[in-house]
Amino acid sequence: MLACTMVTIQYSLIATALNITYYSSKLPIAPLLLPRSHAQGDGSEIVDLFNNLGRSTVWKAVDKAPTGDRFVVSAGEYTEPTIPFNTTINGTDRSPGAGFAHSVVFSGNGTRLADAILTKQGAIEYHLGGLDYDGRYIWATIAQYRPNSTASLVRVDPNTLEPTPIFHYTDHLGGIVHDTSQSTLTTLNWGSRNSSTWSLAHLSPFTSELRKFLGRNPDQCSNQRPLMLCSGVATIGTGLNLGGIAIVDVESMIPLLEIPITMTSDAGTLVTQNPVDLNVSEDGQLRLYWLPDQHNSTLYVYEAQAQSPFEFGVGYSKKKLTRGL
Repeated sequence: MLACTMVTIQYSLIATALNITYYSSKLPIAPLLLPRSHAQGDGSEIVDLFNNLGRSTVWKAVDKAPTGDRFVVSAGEYTEPTIPFNTTINGTDRSPGAGFAHSVVFSGNGTRLADAILTKQGAIEYHLGGLDYDGRYIWATIAQYRPNSTASLVRVDPNTLEPTPIFHYTDHLGGIVHDTSQSTLTTLNWGSRNSSTWSLAHLSPFTSELRKFLGRNPDQCSNQRPLMLCSGVATIGTGLNLGGIAIVDVESMIPLLEIPITMTSDAGTLVTQNPVDLNVSEDGQLRLYWLPDQHNSTLYVYEAQAQSPFEFGVGYSKKKLTRGL
């Protein structure tokens, strides 16, 4: 089923020969001219528009995505479930389970174009977490599906979906952003409790504890130069789920703007549950893409309406937010 600290180089967990299925002979899996990243293009405009959001913002559903777009989705095929321990064993709380990491490409109209299996059978690391696109490569983490474990960081060619292992790390890694201006990678661990920033020139990490957070899902961040967008869900008590989006300073891990999101899928899942992406529409609206449900899901596309009621300021000044963009 598909659902959506010493550093050492390790290649054995990644599939040596890419196992990929193509579903269309007419459409390439990537555009002939790769699009720019947000940092190279609309990042500053996204921050400006985000600065106008609040809890009273009206979100309008958009019935389709641009047909020329490509959506690369990280997915997991789980062949054996993890089983909780009654105690902590070797620093973690469950068995490793088993499965495969998939990278699936869809067109803007929902046509599946390709499905690549990035891990080999028996690999203990099979959970493909967050993705980030920097204008040339897709950066991803493939980790054990349990906390306090291990992970591999890979670079994927969007034209072929071929992964290149970069390094291996002794903790679970989920979300990832690539700051091309500083040549660094920032990753989030299980539950987004801690972040690590890696210099690609030296591969030496330093870590920081997250000061506060909207949700626990670590797989949903996209690069905004020194800022990143996060989308997630927090469960309060036994039955209250809160969804939200935030712009977070990558260096300090302090949320600069936080906006509650209440929309749900047809199945009743908060739209912020799983992957997120965003851009600025042709008419200048902030547009977000969510794919919330497990197994079978719909891509939900919403635009923030500029004429929404505005109750109060929601964060730092625009000058503060756009620094370095």
